Amino acid sequence: MKKIYILIAGVAMFLGVAGCSDYLDKPKPTDVLTANDIYSNPEGVQAYFAGIYRLFRAQYIRTDMGGVYSMYMSRSVKGNDLIQNSWYNFDYAHENREPNYTRVVGDWQFCYEGVKHANTLIKEIAASDALSDNAKVVLDAEAKGLRAFFNFQLYLEYYSRNSGLQTPPLYTEPAALEPKGMSNPADFEAQLISDINDAVAGLTSDRINKSYMNKSVANGLKARILMALDKDWGQVEIAANAAYGGNLAAALDASIYAGGFDDLTASEVMWSMDQQADQSNYYYIAPHAFTDHTEDAYFGTFFNNTFVATFSATDVRNEFWEGYPVGDDDYRNFISNKFEFSFEADMHIMRTAEMVLIDAEANYRNGDEDTAHDLLFALQSNRDPNAVKSANTGADLLEEILLERRKELYAEIGVEWFDAKRLGRGITRDGNHRVMVALEPNDKRFFLKIPQDEIDANDLIDDTINDNR
Repeated sequence: MKKIYILIAGVAMFLGVAGCSDYLDKPKPTDVLTANDIYSNPEGVQAYFAGIYRLFRAQYIRTDMGGVYSMYMSRSVKGNDLIQNSWYNFDYAHENREPNYTRVVGDWQFCYEGVKHANTLIKEIAASDALSDNAKVVLDAEAKGLRAFFNFQLYLEYYSRNSGLQTPPLYTEPAALEPKGMSNPADFEAQLISDINDAVAGLTSDRINKSYMNKSVANGLKARILMALDKDWGQVEIAANAAYGGNLAAALDASIYAGGFDDLTASEVMWSMDQQADQSNYYYIAPHAFTDHTEDAYFGTFFNNTFVATFSATDVRNEFWEGYPVGDDDYRNFISNKFEFSFEADMHIMRTAEMVLIDAEANYRNGDEDTAHDLLFALQSNRDPNAVKSANTGADLLEEILLERRKELYAEIGVEWFDAKRLGRGITRDGNHRVMVALEPNDKRFFLKIPQDEIDANDLIDDTINDNR
């Protein structure tokens, strides 16, 4: 008989914060926070939030398996634009999806650990007699925003809308002592939307720094979620516009491409994980440690020559160069200076430029092609002083927007994979790839299998669940 599976152990946060209130109530050393310390004032709760955000850049199993950064890098190398020959090789070849493999196990553990801690915060904030009602609204909103973020990653990693499968287990209580089975996709999606709407409604523009979620970030996450669900493009437009503020001149600053994408203070950066010399994950950071070929790192990422050919010579984003004397057809031909590696390089999660392009796509889908084209050209001309506004309309305009998303966000958030998955498209590699892959539309390789440890330990998940995955 299977044992009851506790999805995530009560891992202590780096500030000494534990996961569940009963654990927090046990005797502790004097330098560790107690439940009373945490929920007696907003600063205590923020200490717990700091621990959750630390998970975003935590290290789990090995170099290619950590927090958000490794999940995004694994998605980036699954497309046609990047070529990989380093730690992410199994993701690059679409082979890292079996029940005992690191990507499958690590992403599951990371996301459910985050869900668990968010659930703890939601419960304890509501129960606190010391927090003011106003403080509770904002803190609860941030916790629900984080729960939406982690659940959204589970949705993307272990499910596809057109697969006919169930979504991962849905937990809304902090202690996973009673395991749950796979969930109904409609219920999972409803929880995502409910949580992100609460986050948008309750958060303000204030935050400690850009590592924390605020209303703009919540709006950006809402836009991403609704895009992936293909729901309510009117709300996508509103959320994306609110996320970048609606002011294109303020939202777009091409100088970020001269800065190595390593500093969260850059004006285009909306959300980023801050790294300092004493708070660094060193050589694990992606994409920086893998794409930078000038600093002492892995030198593991290259770029497809057909993708490089889509950039004009005057585009500031064209930071590709032939760093090795290998010839045009060799996979090592093109490298990029977009990301600068250091132990203090910040990990960007969301930028205003992405929101402008989401706004453009939303306007297109809402029938306003003129505004969509204006938004698209605003970004193109900001990046390239010689850009010429195209005459594309209809499906051609959508394709132009999608290509611009790839050119703007390459190696950042797995945008090519994300778009192919949400649109039910395939990915066919060409050019000078070292591993050629052809994914059919809605291919099973767009999602991962369920971890074997979870299957073995959870009575409510059938032993044969991976047979159709």
